[in-house]
Amino acid sequence: MPHEPEADETAIHAAGAVIAAPRKRVLLVHRPKYDDWSFPKGKVDPGEHVTTTAVREVGEETGLHVRLGVPLPAQRYPVATDDGVREKVVHYWAARVHGDDDISGYRPNAEIDEVAWVPYDEARERLTHERDRELLEQWYPLRKRTRTLLVLRHATAMGRSSWNGPDPDRPLTERGSLQAHELVPVLAAYGIERIVSSPSRRCAETVTPYADATGTDIDWQEALSEEGTSREGVEAIVAAAYDAPERHVALCTHRPVLPRVLRAVGEPYEPLEAAGMLVVHHRTNSRGVRTVVAVEHHVPRR
Repeated sequence: MPHEPEADETAIHAAGAVIAAPRKRVLLVHRPKYDDWSFPKGKVDPGEHVTTTAVREVGEETGLHVRLGVPLPAQRYPVATDDGVREKVVHYWAARVHGDDDISGYRPNAEIDEVAWVPYDEARERLTHERDRELLEQWYPLRKRTRTLLVLRHATAMGRSSWNGPDPDRPLTERGSLQAHELVPVLAAYGIERIVSSPSRRCAETVTPYADATGTDIDWQEALSEEGTSREGVEAIVAAAYDAPERHVALCTHRPVLPRVLRAVGEPYEPLEAAGMLVVHHRTNSRGVRTVVAVEHHVPRR
């Protein structure tokens, strides 16, 4: 089932992560204001994508940088506000630390005064809220590392009827350029290490901000363009992406090419908005059998 965390804009949205470490440990934080142990999380800032929120809040509350993996069930519960009781929705992902997982240098503050790696068997007893204990049990079978194949439709481009030049040269609109820059932290949240893209200008302008920000190379492939696509070419690109040395790969293409790409990915076709994406979390066992663990569908913020 696709995970669509942008739904339900009337609720208060927050995001966080259940973070795994070797020896079946999980990261917990203590909030002195509530005197509770929970998972790192926080509210979505205006205009911020929930994936960005999850990574940002983990960094602010623990000092660690994480990559998001499989989405976990969202928590929903009522909270009192100045406007009355509203629903709060907290979106969670299983996550892994990118870099050093040492928390010995963490400086306590008024919001989080203790951060601890806790063995799974002890975490259930330490967690304060039953909803977090349930989330811990849902996370446990999904804690193992997965790989990411992210299928991205290019950002909003000029309409065909308003562009007089060759179609591959059709650029992004101002809105599309904003979407492309807003994609940078979203792709970073999944730790995208390789980009494979149509060379058409609207795709190039979509993925170049991330490539420039992270130093990621772009592999230009005509088979992902409208003019050069072929079933065999797309299948070869997807197969290579699934088996790439890089664990986290993004493909950028066009609406007319998406059905062919998703067929090769092994997922049923569903339309993607401009700058929308499908995120496939998968794992291959020692016998070479690939399993799709989860699929997310994200829409742009604007």
